[in-house]
Amino acid sequence: MSSTALTAPAADAEVLRQAARRRTFAIISHPDAGKTTLTEKLLLYAGAIELAGSVRSKAQQRHARSDWLEMEQARGISVTSTVLQFERDGLCFNLLDTPGHQDFSEDTYRVLTAVDGAVMVIDAAKGVEPQTRKLFAVCKQRGIPILTFVNKLDLPGRDPLDLLDEIEGVLGMAAIPFDCPMGTGSDFRGVFDLRNSRVLRFERVAGGQRPAPTTVSGLDDPELVALMGAEAHARFREETELLGALGHFDLEAYRAGRQTPVFFGSALNNFGVETFLQAIGELAPPPSARASASGPIVPGRPEFTGFVFKIQANMDRQHRDSMAFVRVVSGHFRKGMSVHHGRLDRRVRLPRAHRVFAQERESTEEAFPGDVVGLVNPGLFAIGDTISEHGPLQFEAMPHFPPEHFARLSPVTTDKHKAFTKGLRQLEEEGAIQVLYATHAAARRDPILAAVGELQFDLVRARLSAEYGVETRLDRLQHRLSMTVDEDAPDTMGSLRTKGTRGETVMLFESDWAVRHFREQLDAQRAGAAPGATAVAP
Repeated sequence: MSSTALTAPAADAEVLRQAARRRTFAIISHPDAGKTTLTEKLLLYAGAIELAGSVRSKAQQRHARSDWLEMEQARGISVTSTVLQFERDGLCFNLLDTPGHQDFSEDTYRVLTAVDGAVMVIDAAKGVEPQTRKLFAVCKQRGIPILTFVNKLDLPGRDPLDLLDEIEGVLGMAAIPFDCPMGTGSDFRGVFDLRNSRVLRFERVAGGQRPAPTTVSGLDDPELVALMGAEAHARFREETELLGALGHFDLEAYRAGRQTPVFFGSALNNFGVETFLQAIGELAPPPSARASASGPIVPGRPEFTGFVFKIQANMDRQHRDSMAFVRVVSGHFRKGMSVHHGRLDRRVRLPRAHRVFAQERESTEEAFPGDVVGLVNPGLFAIGDTISEHGPLQFEAMPHFPPEHFARLSPVTTDKHKAFTKGLRQLEEEGAIQVLYATHAAARRDPILAAVGELQFDLVRARLSAEYGVETRLDRLQHRLSMTVDEDAPDTMGSLRTKGTRGETVMLFESDWAVRHFREQLDAQRAGAAPGATAVAP
C-alpha cells in the first residue's frame, strides 16, 4: 500500500476534504491478547456506545458489540470480521475488528486489503506471539503502518524495556514508547505521557463498563509519591528517563513501517484507552492509493471506485439477506448510482446502501474514500469484485489459502435438505468454507467441506443450526491437501476427485506422497505416456 498523497489532476475538493478526515484501520492480535476488549473500549470512549460489553460475559453483562454471532458470544472468541463506523473530534473512524484465531486467518487477510493502518495488541505478559508475527508479516508486505497497544498492565507482566526490545528484535521495526506504565499488576496506577510530560492516573470502575475518571498531574506530584510509595516512585522515574531516551518518533518512518508508536494500558479496566484513541486520530494515515491493473487509484480521483472484501449473510434476522462490504477507494459513492461490475462486465444499480455498525445498519445516502459501505446482495457480488463509476477496473486479487481440512456434512433429517443447501451456498459465498462434491459414481453425494482451519467446521454447523434450523452430522476425511486441476487429470492412489460449485475440478490428497505420485502421473500424461499404476505407498 502506498502513502501517495490525496491528489489527482481533477480531484474533487469535497472528496479530498472528506477523505482527509477518514481513519480506516484494523485491530490485529494473537488470540486472548485483548483485541475485542480494546475494540469495545475504543467505542466507549468515542461515545459510539454508552455501556461497554464483556468478551467473557457474566450473566448481568452485555456481550461485546463486535462479537454478535452466537458462537462468538458462547465461546468468547471472534470468528468473523466486523465493521464499526463512528465519529469523534471531527474525524470519521472505520474500525474493522478481525478474528484472532488462526483458523480464520483468511478472513483477517481479506480485511487487511481494505484498511490504511492497523492497531497491534500485545499481551504484556506474553509479548509477541505467533499469530501476531504472522499478521505483522502481512501488514509489512502490504505497507500498512502499525500502532501498538501493550495490554493487560493490570496483571503481572514483563518489564516494558524487555517488551520494546522484543518488538524490535522479532518484528524488525523501532518501538517508540509514547508513555511509560506506572507499575504493573495490582500496583498499576496509570501511565506517564512522555510527549506531554504529564501523569495520567486512572481509577478503577466496576466491570470497566463506563469511562474511568482520569487525574492529570506532574511527575513529582506529592499525591503520586504517596500513592505509589517512595521506592516505587523512584523506580518509576528511572524507567521514565530510560524510555524517554529510546528514540525520536518520526511520522514518515512510522507510516513507512520502520517505526511503531507504543502505548501501555489495560483495556479491561479502561487504562490508557482514551489517550490511545486520540493517538489513532492523530497518527493513523488517511486513505491511500490502491494498486490496480490501470495503475494506482488515488482517493481524490473524481470517479467512484471500490471493491468487495467481505460477504456476510443473516446479519439482520428479520430480513435474512446477504450483505456485501465495499471499501470505497476513490470518488463519491451515492445511493442508487449506476456502476460497472468488473466480473460480470455490465452496469448495475446500487439502490440499497447501508452504514454498518457490527450487525446493526442504517440506510446511507453517500460515502467517501476510506468508508466501508454495506450493499444488500441478491447474489450479485462475490468477494474480490470491483465496481467503478466509469468502465472496467480491476484491483489486486484477494488472498486465498488452500484448505487443509476436509469433512462430509449432512443434515440429520431429510426434511431440512432445502434449508441445508441454501445455508451452505450462502456460507460459501462468504468465504467461510469451500463446498465440493465427489465425482466417483459410487461415492456418497453428501457435500464435502474444505476449510483452512478446524474451527471453521464448528462455525458452519453452529450457523446452520442458529440461522437455518438445520442440525448436521460431520464426518472428517483423512485427506489434508488439495489442488485445483484440469478435468482430464489422472486419478491416483491416495486421492479423491471432486467438483466445486463453480465447476472446477479439485483433487484431495491424503499425504505428501500422494501429491508427489499425482505429479509424476500428470507429468507422464502430459508427455504422452500411459500413467503407471504400480506405485506403492511408503
